[in-house]
Amino acid sequence: MNNMSGSLAQYTEIYWGWPIAFYLFLAGLSAGASIVAVLISNKFGKDNYYFKAAALIAPVAIILGLALLVLDLGKPLSFYWILLLYNFDSVMSIGVALLLVYTPLSVIYAIGAFKNEIASLKISLFDALANLASKLSGLLGVLLFILGIGVGAYTGFLLSAAHKIALWNTPVLPLLFLVSGLSCAGAFTLLLGVLKDEKRAQKQTAHFLLKFDFLAIVAEFLLIVALFMVVKGTSASGAQSVANALSANSLGLMFYIGVIGLGMAVPIILDLSVLKVHDFKREFAVLNAILVICGVFLLRYYIVYAGQIFI
Repeated sequence: MNNMSGSLAQYTEIYWGWPIAFYLFLAGLSAGASIVAVLISNKFGKDNYYFKAAALIAPVAIILGLALLVLDLGKPLSFYWILLLYNFDSVMSIGVALLLVYTPLSVIYAIGAFKNEIASLKISLFDALANLASKLSGLLGVLLFILGIGVGAYTGFLLSAAHKIALWNTPVLPLLFLVSGLSCAGAFTLLLGVLKDEKRAQKQTAHFLLKFDFLAIVAEFLLIVALFMVVKGTSASGAQSVANALSANSLGLMFYIGVIGLGMAVPIILDLSVLKVHDFKREFAVLNAILVICGVFLLRYYIVYAGQIFI
């Protein structure tokens, strides 16, 4: 296969388009947010803007992602059959089973996180539910941490089960999607927390997230390198797929500029500058977070499309 240029639509039919890429992004974000929420809770406590931001991101992201997936199936009312007819030899069925447990637990955990805000509504039923959720938060945190790892990795396993697609059929992909989900969740939590914490009363949590995101981005970059090396070494067709995916076509340029440049290199520079002086400006933190979030989405988009185009 020769290097390609111009519009990608002319070369192949795309069966899994942007809705699937966005679903994988939202599911990874949610899984990462659950893990980040538990980490912040254990280190800084629950009376924390950043903890509440992460706890809220998790259920909102997964609910939006599932809604998008159901609509993209074309027969939304038939989706419940997937919930009833399990086949544990199927990655999709295992993922649905995980989500069936994970989603309501993330909602309950978020309700407990906002116990004080719910109490201010002065609705006795809501107050009772929030108090119960808060009392269960320790157990829920452990479960969500474990389930978050499973859901985050599942987003990669969903693609890697496609054995005929070289860029997807690699054991590196689930780990890459898990780590990139953590990076995105750390950035999204930082974004919401910084916007809420105008007086920077909880800047230690912000510093923790900046350091967390720095390490996650470095790990993400190394996993991207590993993914291409593994696929390249698998077969001649795999090597050709990698060569085409990394060539100067429109998708490749998006990868170099959007994912590697703006989504990783610039945030790493910003993180290092902040961590070096032990201080940060809110504007830098917001910019850093937005770049990371966009970079992670573009990575999902790139993997989904490149896998189908450069077979």
